[in-house]
Amino acid sequence: MDTAHLDRFVSEKWDDDIVPQLVEYIRIPNKSPMFDADWVAHGYMDDAVALMERWARAQPIAGMQVEVVRLEGRTPLIFIEIPAANGGSDEDCVLLYGHLDKQPEMTGWDDGLGPWTPVQKGEKLFGRGGADDGYAMFGSLAAIMALQQQKLPHARCVVLIEACEESGSYDLPAYVDHLAPRIGKPSLVVCLDSGCGNYEQLWCTTSLRGLAGGNLTVKVLSEGVHSGDASGIVPSSFRILRQLLSRIEDEKTGRILLDALHVEIPAERREQAREAARVLGSAVYDKFPFLPGMTPMHEDLAELVLNRTWRPALSITGADGLPPLSSAGNVLRPYTSVKLSLRLPPTLDGKRAGEALKEALLRDPPNGAHVELELEKASTGWNAPAQSPWLSNAIDQASREFFGQPAMYMGEGGTIPFMGMLGEKFPGAQFMITGVLGPHSNAHGPNEFLHIPMGKRVTACVARVIAEHHHASQRGETTGVAAVAGGEQHGAHGCC
Repeated sequence: MDTAHLDRFVSEKWDDDIVPQLVEYIRIPNKSPMFDADWVAHGYMDDAVALMERWARAQPIAGMQVEVVRLEGRTPLIFIEIPAANGGSDEDCVLLYGHLDKQPEMTGWDDGLGPWTPVQKGEKLFGRGGADDGYAMFGSLAAIMALQQQKLPHARCVVLIEACEESGSYDLPAYVDHLAPRIGKPSLVVCLDSGCGNYEQLWCTTSLRGLAGGNLTVKVLSEGVHSGDASGIVPSSFRILRQLLSRIEDEKTGRILLDALHVEIPAERREQAREAARVLGSAVYDKFPFLPGMTPMHEDLAELVLNRTWRPALSITGADGLPPLSSAGNVLRPYTSVKLSLRLPPTLDGKRAGEALKEALLRDPPNGAHVELELEKASTGWNAPAQSPWLSNAIDQASREFFGQPAMYMGEGGTIPFMGMLGEKFPGAQFMITGVLGPHSNAHGPNEFLHIPMGKRVTACVARVIAEHHHASQRGETTGVAAVAGGEQHGAHGCC
């Protein structure tokens, strides 16, 4: 491989072709179904799919088959199959994954910026979805094109781009089952929907937290009443809500109080957290837009990394029953509702976590209040199987070649449901989970941006790893070792 030539090819492809496509993609408000119940009628998802389909079909990749698969009543999925080339094996398979649906608008964008208004400022492309995760399909095909441009061998590749990841990937299992004969049994899975600790080296994700969440409602009256008349007699729904939340969270420290929601953190993950904290320093926390005088939840940087990746944590992401300040009268309100987002340790069973949450919040309601918990999601996280030596070496080599720095490993605090699903279906597969969501990129929030040089380098690194996958396959290293390592980890997770 001529790495300098590959680097130039990828960079030019991004500048001349991929960035202009991402600009048009950002303009499309294709919010995930959870945030746009009328997504079918609005047609934005179809617009985004059509944009990516047109671009994919126009790429000069020999034998590539591009199909938009549509199962009844489900979001569409882009399925791309690329045969092995230049002596690669069609018996082996590399699966590359991304998604094209987006989070909602969110308030707080800077002047001149907006979720559907693409703006390039230097190395950053602002707008919703470019980094999470619109670039994934473009980057995947560019990596394969870079190999073919040098006539380098690679195995058969399959690209899956789904359209409901931000809603929990509830459609994806049906598609994976439907396409199973065409997917085959991948020995390497590349996911481009994760984060990076900095923009100076390749970061690979070792674990992902699970998620349990839904709407908690406390009702005390059939209608609102005069607060002067009722307060002191009628318990406030807000106060009862606070009591219930204190059953699951220590309000002073943020620690989750339910033992059933904690797991033993593996020693290897603790060591990786210490190394990530050493490399990142204060960037562990100062990548977030803290207000002046605010401090993080712990002074120990490694503990902050573990808090974000292996410990449960509660966020309140929405509320109802509370009128705006401008129209809030002296009324004791009949109910209060909040949306709970409870991040779970990677190896904790999501269903059991949801049951523990319901038991804690619904038992013995104070003052006989009517308490409801509508669980919207309860998904299990993911912990990577032991990595084969060939993949560790390939990832580190790629990082050194295209970043000039060794690769780094760290868990992520978010959830990618697809990873747990694939871990169950393909216990022998190896995983390269990476991404471009680095400091201040602010996925899901205002001023989200894609760091373009990071996108280029990640693309080049993926090309290098796919090339090394071929050599490992020739040596028989993509089967057997991976299957044993994956199988052991699979059993340890209790996925069976």
